[in-house]
Amino acid sequence: MVIPVVVLLLGAMACSLARAALGPTRFDRILAANSFGTQTVLLLSVYFFVSGYPEYIDIALLYALINYVGVLAIVRYLSARRGGDRA
Repeated sequence: MVIPVVVLLLGAMACSLARAALGPTRFDRILAANSFGTQTVLLLSVYFFVSGYPEYIDIALLYALINYVGVLAIVRYLSARRGGDRA
């Protein structure tokens, strides 16, 4: 049951990387990077749970928090460069 989940997550991560590389706009790339970060958190959670270390899932949650703050910082930076005041 775990193998199909990992394969699907890796496929989704590959699609997100392709969208981040080929996205038509900056915001498509940001969305793809955020999606990749979320999928990484899911993959880490599955790995830690299956390997018998569920206490390390906190690391995945910390990575999710860093991903969220990073995306907010990038969006704020890009909106400030455009002259907009919204985040």
